Amino acid sequence: MKVFIIEDDKAIANLIKINLHLEGFETAVFSDAESGLKMMEKERPDLILLDIMLPGISGFELQSRIKERKIPVIFLTARTLLQDRLLGLELGGDDYITKPFDNRELILRIRAVLRRVSSSNGPDHELKRGQFRLAVNQRFFYVEDKRVELTPTEFELIRLFMENGQRVFTREELLDLVWGFEYYGDTRTVDMHIQRLRKKLGKYKESIKTIYGIGYQLDIE
Repeated sequence: MKVFIIEDDKAIANLIKINLHLEGFETAVFSDAESGLKMMEKERPDLILLDIMLPGISGFELQSRIKERKIPVIFLTARTLLQDRLLGLELGGDDYITKPFDNRELILRIRAVLRRVSSSNGPDHELKRGQFRLAVNQRFFYVEDKRVELTPTEFELIRLFMENGQRVFTREELLDLVWGFEYYGDTRTVDMHIQRLRKKLGKYKESIKTIYGIGYQLDIE
């Protein structure tokens, strides 16, 4: 697995590189977005760790340019505002980690993202509930037979809901089942992903119901 680290703080970049090598990952380090983008023309990484505040092109701008390439992206940033997190997710980022962070947590979250985007084996199959249809192996999602672009995390969320009928999931369960590990910190990341997913459901956004004090449920009449 090859990870591109686009980070202008050399100390942070080198620390990440060392920890990833210890876990068996290949890495390439870039101090600005332009050099990382240039290398992407020659080589497609399996995942990008992307700082937001970079010289020249920002991390947000780079993500908007490469969004169609479907490369998993984890934002690494000192920016903690909710609006920055929402923008990162809206642009197609798969996760958003604020500095300083624990290196063990970073590895877990990298593996969780890679696990989510890995292709399924075996014959393709579909899930259908109401006006929603999911082509699982192709990783396509349709609303009223119109294809809707989802991030890998959004795809896994709607897949989990569609596979489990009217089951109510707590935020902690969603973190464990979709992100794949016990999350460090609060559960706001679930709320942000649900918010983005609802928006993409258009007039069916209320199908994902908030169960007060518990979590979320897909309720299709």
